[in-house]
Amino acid sequence: MHIRLLFLLILIITVSSCARRGRPTGGEKDEDKPIMVKAKPEFGSIHFEDDEIKIYFDEYIKLKDISSQLIISPPLKYPPVIVPQGTPSKFISIKIQDTLQENTTYTFNFGQSIIDNTEGNILDNFKYIFSTGDYIDSLQVSGTIKDAFEYIPDENIVILLYPFDEEYNDSIIYHEKPMYVGALKDSVNYEITNIKAGNYALIALNDASKNYKYNPKGDKIGFIPHIISVPTDSIYDMVLFNEILPFRLPSKPKEIAKGHILFGYEGNADSLKVKPYLTIDSNYKSFSNFEKKKDTLNYWYRGYENDSINFIIKNKDFIDSVRVKLREDKIDSLKLNFGVKGTLNLRDTLNLLSNTPMLKVDSTKINFLDKDSIKVTYTYNLNKSKNILFFNFEKKYDSKYTMQLLPGAVEDFFDVKNDTLNLAFSTKRPSNYSSIFLTLNKIESYPIIVDLINDRGEVTVKYYAENAHVIRFNNIAPSRYKVRILYDENKNKKWDTGNYLKKIQPEKVYYFKNIIEAKANWEVEMSLSL
Repeated sequence: MHIRLLFLLILIITVSSCARRGRPTGGEKDEDKPIMVKAKPEFGSIHFEDDEIKIYFDEYIKLKDISSQLIISPPLKYPPVIVPQGTPSKFISIKIQDTLQENTTYTFNFGQSIIDNTEGNILDNFKYIFSTGDYIDSLQVSGTIKDAFEYIPDENIVILLYPFDEEYNDSIIYHEKPMYVGALKDSVNYEITNIKAGNYALIALNDASKNYKYNPKGDKIGFIPHIISVPTDSIYDMVLFNEILPFRLPSKPKEIAKGHILFGYEGNADSLKVKPYLTIDSNYKSFSNFEKKKDTLNYWYRGYENDSINFIIKNKDFIDSVRVKLREDKIDSLKLNFGVKGTLNLRDTLNLLSNTPMLKVDSTKINFLDKDSIKVTYTYNLNKSKNILFFNFEKKYDSKYTMQLLPGAVEDFFDVKNDTLNLAFSTKRPSNYSSIFLTLNKIESYPIIVDLINDRGEVTVKYYAENAHVIRFNNIAPSRYKVRILYDENKNKKWDTGNYLKKIQPEKVYYFKNIIEAKANWEVEMSLSL
């Protein structure tokens, strides 16, 4: 009896186990990076004379972004042919199209381009090294790199070494490739390896054109101002910055509407003056203003009916003449827009924007009322460019306002008057905002510019501090803020970039690592140290 029961129990368990079904797990996820198993010629070969290299791996790999990731040092005149690309393979073939230099160590740094075919595991900064001489050069230069102004670093950063010899001059970086090229190891640190002893100029570029030459129009640059000597134990820290280009007019000025000419420029135009070449009769009127973000000067004129104007253009040492053909027959129509959308923040000023210069304002044709239909007392002023009209008034908390511009309230440069324009907006309570009180420690020198940057990367407030004190930001919109300080070494109340040929570094900029959480109805006291 017991034997039968035991047999029946075993049978039930066996049948139950056979009846269970499930999906196979496929095993653990492959997290191993590809491994080089051999190379022909061998890794670290000397007296290298081949024109093809084959590198074999322990699994199928793919090449990703090889054209931007691969850095060859010293650079080759003609890029090698690398296969396969786009298809999995267990090897990489590199066909050299160039004549190699004698007694030179070459490094092929593949960056982040080699990944395994199944899981995409990256073989970081894999290097293949060989020498055409008797030995492999083993010296290196390292350091850190950061952007001089922006928080997020650039991509495509390369580090360049130029030998300091009888052929060297500072302008060589514009038209010659360097002797050695290095890359970032991570977002901050760089290195150039396998270099020979000597004296070098050390340069960094975010090489937009990927040609290892400095193009000021498209590249940022960083540099060590003195010649370095290798071998060295020094760490070389650099900052990347955009230079201010030499002033020039890249294209001919153009009339885009009757009485409106655009002068596009490059470089610093703070002293730019545009005037007709010859004296024009007394009916001729003109006005100009800048669009800094577009590197454009707007030139407005009236009282002139000929088919062209000859201009003299001056900017410091720059002087040129240009003839502008006048073909348009319609002036720009006046367009007005309020700078507020629904809510006027307590820190902001109510403003009116215009596409043409505003020359006259008739306040009798402006109705400004509060929620009780009581007239609001205000003053107004035009900015220097005559394209923003500011309204200053005592804001009441948690209130509603209306403003109406009747026809003729604003008259522009061409004597064009506005149509009726209405605005309804409101203010909030102080409890809808936050206050931030900052104490900054270990500041090297004053004055400084303090920027409060919100979580969208926008500078919410700028503050100019000439000495150490608690900095108060009231009525700040709730957000997560970063603090940036800019050292104003020349005390001109703005940040100044650097200049490579003059060996001028940009003014120092620092971001505090702390994130300030500013919530509505909060007062945040923060002590920050560099």
